[in-house]
Amino acid sequence: MNRLPIQKRAQILSMLCEGSSMRSISRVCDVSINTVTKLLVDAGEACAAFHSEAVRDVKARRVQCDEIWSFCGSKESNTKTEKRRIGHGDVWTWTAIEADSKLIISWLVGDRDADTATIFIQDVKDRIANRVQLTTDGHKPYLDAVETAFGGDIDYAMLIKLYGASVEGGAQERRYSPSQVIGTRYQRIVGAPNAHYTSTSYAERHNLTMRMSMRRFTRLTNAFSKKFDNHCHALALYFTSYNWIRIHKTLRVTPAMAAGLTDKLMTWEDVVALIDEREAAPKKVA
Repeated sequence: MNRLPIQKRAQILSMLCEGSSMRSISRVCDVSINTVTKLLVDAGEACAAFHSEAVRDVKARRVQCDEIWSFCGSKESNTKTEKRRIGHGDVWTWTAIEADSKLIISWLVGDRDADTATIFIQDVKDRIANRVQLTTDGHKPYLDAVETAFGGDIDYAMLIKLYGASVEGGAQERRYSPSQVIGTRYQRIVGAPNAHYTSTSYAERHNLTMRMSMRRFTRLTNAFSKKFDNHCHALALYFTSYNWIRIHKTLRVTPAMAAGLTDKLMTWEDVVALIDEREAAPKKVA
């Protein structure tokens, strides 16, 4: 099978995490759109497996969780009833970030419901090595999810935003001008969380980084994901880039290095090597 040179594949993967669309990458790199898609799938599978194995026993102190909205195929309001299932319509990406190292400990794509919250928080629990202070917004499914995963072995608080009256104007103005946040309310849930460190600011700021880094998260365009699987592959590639390749401006190292998971800077050529290793590995017999 013919393969692109390592440098060319590394360039394509890099552009996928720098806000370029797949068709623009196809034009700039002079490759078929099918080649870009195939590389995204291969990289997504390799990066998801790498994250699952490498991000373990994280020595964290303060963890913040949040969810970011996107959609596949069409928005929920434009999706026919028979297609309203996971993978079509509104899709939420749940993230857990460590406040000191800025490491994305866990991520999950799904609905914004109790079942997804339970799976997500359990995965966070499985990846950290010690008791932490956890902060989330006021989304109610977190309550049962945290209790199920951690019990009382956590310092957990919610930061609940208080909104003012809706903005004046027509429906179009309200659509792009959400109600103003006039304050926040601290609510201790379990343990002894420090109110001073009860914040979701890093998680919310990371949401902006995601929207700036992945074209399919850009609002008001036709670049949204058409397939749920490719949406997940793009996220897996992005989180590997964010944790292991991209140097954080404030930390001056990658989040993985700041968290003590590695002492080396990963490159895009290393991601290509992950793909090749995965393809060369013997297949399991069913």
